Amino acid sequence: MTQHIGAKLWPAWVAGSTCADGMIARVTHPGDGSLVGTHAVPSQEQIETAIAAAWAVRGIAQATTAAQRAAALVHVSTQLLARLEEAAQLITAENGKPLMWARAEVNRAASTFRWAAEEARRFGGEMQRLDTDPATAGRAAIIRRFPRGPVLGISPFNFPINLVAHKLAPAIAVGAPVIIKPAPATPLGALFLGELLAQTDLPAGMWSVLPISNEQAPQLVQDPRLSVVSFTGSDVVGYQIQDSVPRKHVTLELGGNAAAVVLGDYSSDADLDWAASRVATFGYYQAGQSCVSVQQVMVDTKVADRFMPMLVEKVKSLPTGSVWEESTVVGPMINEAAAERVDDWIQEAVASGARVLVGGTRHGTFVSPTLLTEVAFDSKVACEEVFGPVVVVQVIDGLDDAINRINASRFGLQAGIFTHSIQNAFRAHRELEVGGVIIGDVPSFRADQMPYGGVKDSGVGREGIRSAMDDLTYERVLVLTDLAL
Repeated sequence: MTQHIGAKLWPAWVAGSTCADGMIARVTHPGDGSLVGTHAVPSQEQIETAIAAAWAVRGIAQATTAAQRAAALVHVSTQLLARLEEAAQLITAENGKPLMWARAEVNRAASTFRWAAEEARRFGGEMQRLDTDPATAGRAAIIRRFPRGPVLGISPFNFPINLVAHKLAPAIAVGAPVIIKPAPATPLGALFLGELLAQTDLPAGMWSVLPISNEQAPQLVQDPRLSVVSFTGSDVVGYQIQDSVPRKHVTLELGGNAAAVVLGDYSSDADLDWAASRVATFGYYQAGQSCVSVQQVMVDTKVADRFMPMLVEKVKSLPTGSVWEESTVVGPMINEAAAERVDDWIQEAVASGARVLVGGTRHGTFVSPTLLTEVAFDSKVACEEVFGPVVVVQVIDGLDDAINRINASRFGLQAGIFTHSIQNAFRAHRELEVGGVIIGDVPSFRADQMPYGGVKDSGVGREGIRSAMDDLTYERVLVLTDLAL
């Protein structure tokens, strides 16, 4: 198995062309600090070239045909599948997630681009009769959506290809120029997508990938020529962006502390084994570095005595170790500072009375899969987003208790409810203050075409191809007169 991509110099992509001169930055593997590759850092002049090109090409981009946009998106999707192992190893090298999750991410990204191609063909608008009153006889309206303008997409480190896809694909599908600013820790996946886009016939200037520092990002955010900012990341940075450009259209996919609820009617051995397996896997996959990683488990008192030992054993048996091993489920965190923060939060919870059921240790960037109980409500691991391999388990008294606890959080991204009751399912959907309710599975489930996003401090706007396309566009009405309707 290839264990590192090597010392390749990756060019930046400025208005669809390569840029490999000037300053060079290193990308290292989170597990052992070894060199993964280097990349060119665009200069101020090159950043300006990308922004100016996006603004200048906006009319041409909007005028591209649905067939042209769809063909470009299909090409990227097809090439991702053709080069799946190469892309997966790149993700594992720069991000540190085990190969099994990296491969899953590449498959999801291919699906994201494919869905965008299909939606680009369907994005046709609607006709509305206006002859509903005598004074409007003979009139009709055609309602279409048009791009708000060039898009700035800011993507995080945890999905270096698929979350870039969720910025690129909907923008291309609606004919909007797009500039991608990837996370400094994981820029290579975005640059890889740049290679694939360069093989299409999209207009020059319609896309750029600028691997610049976070300190340089505000100049992009505040530039009036970039009409839309689409950000995925922490709530702190997200709200800083929103506050800095109050007149721009800003979409934010922020954090969460997702809960998985196991209700009393989910009571057979097979039920509880399934729930424990799903919680164990998706509480710790990618070292818990996912916005909808299971952070809280709420188990009904009726089944807690049977469920808890199952969950403990499932967590203990999670394969950890080298991310290059096919069986590894839990790998390192993105850097040592992140691992130290999570370790500090664990120790804070223990000092406040929490009991460690599994794990609780750290070695460098590796935090062992940790399961805590008897956690104080105001402990960071309970009320903030851990974004690490830590799960808090609580015993609850039915659905009422679960709803009250979930809604007490300042976050509201997704929740998972293990139940067989259709009444429980519909009630949870009605009353939970979250963006998505997953019945019979963990909150980590996401299909890339579905609307995805949260409420409260989990953000505003929606990812998911069609939902994002709506966010990047506005309605424009054409009224026709003197028609024989």
